[in-house]
Amino acid sequence: MKEFLDKIILDNSVQSYLVVIGTILFVLLIKRFLSHWVASLLYIFVKHNWKTIQKKEFVSLLIKPLAWFITVSIAVFAIDKLNFPQAWLYKIYGHPTDEILDKAGTCLIIIYFTWFVTSFIDFIALILEQKAKTTKDKSDDQLIVFFRDFLKVIVTILGILLIIKAGFNQDVGTVLTGLSIVGAAMALAAKESLENLIASFIIFFDKPFYTGDTLKVNNVTGTVEHIGLRSTRIRTVDKTLVTVPNKQMVDSVVDNLSMRIQRRAEIKLEFVAKSSTADIEKLIRETEQMLAQHQEEIVKFSVFFSDFNKNGITISIEYFTIPFTMTDFNRLKQSFNLTLKKSIEQLKLELASGGSDINIFNNDPGAGSAKSQPII
Repeated sequence: MKEFLDKIILDNSVQSYLVVIGTILFVLLIKRFLSHWVASLLYIFVKHNWKTIQKKEFVSLLIKPLAWFITVSIAVFAIDKLNFPQAWLYKIYGHPTDEILDKAGTCLIIIYFTWFVTSFIDFIALILEQKAKTTKDKSDDQLIVFFRDFLKVIVTILGILLIIKAGFNQDVGTVLTGLSIVGAAMALAAKESLENLIASFIIFFDKPFYTGDTLKVNNVTGTVEHIGLRSTRIRTVDKTLVTVPNKQMVDSVVDNLSMRIQRRAEIKLEFVAKSSTADIEKLIRETEQMLAQHQEEIVKFSVFFSDFNKNGITISIEYFTIPFTMTDFNRLKQSFNLTLKKSIEQLKLELASGGSDINIFNNDPGAGSAKSQPII
């Protein structure tokens, strides 16, 4: 048995291979338990500082990236203990295969570490979001999402630079200098993307609207679901999702319906010209009384005789309510309109017709000197 374990295969003993393979298999079997244990230890510290965070949320957010980071790190370190077989030693574009394998392992560790850091940023954002929900200021929620995405982009860029440095032995300064030239050309090609990125900063610092607000912009009306680095996503009343570039959100006229302080309703009633003046006055008084009965909901109102001509009499009704939801506003309008219609029916007032009579005269010369009469 000892002779078999000491047997050399590809410059390594069988025992060395078994130790490495056993280590990797053992880590794969216990990676979930190991990462769960590490995450639980971290949660003790987290729970001490942020009591609102549930353990299930914390573990589910960090368990997967942490498990793979631990597994890949141990696997790379274990394989590194083996001697690279001389039979496999050759060069690819001037680089030895053992060096390529070593750099590949380093790159894998950086990739999974970057994944873990971005997941940890998501976790911190989750903590801050729960804290922000306890305040009435919506800007907190918006800034958290913005800086979460922004930091994840920065960490990803740093991860790529580390891979370039550690994996390809390239000087980061030289790479950045070269990228600045390429970046200038790309900036011209990606002008709109840069404009949208700058517009996102304007939105987050100028705060014309927040996530959850109802907006009307470019003939699109809906609720803001997400404000990103490039675009804003709006859920319309038809439950479709519209993506609007941030540049348009900054350059266009944005009507923030959620920031209205009152809702306005207007009714114009047109009656025939022969309507009794007493009935018109009585209708105005009754309408004012109806509106006055809703003092808690209607902030101010006006009812007046606005026009009188040969086509009829016009009464204008205008009232402003507290900033209701649209459902409550429509309910109030319906209740008022029904009561108003009953008053009109009781007074037997006749609404002016929107149509007109068409007279067709018979101008046939054969009709003699008889006076032309309308056919219709």
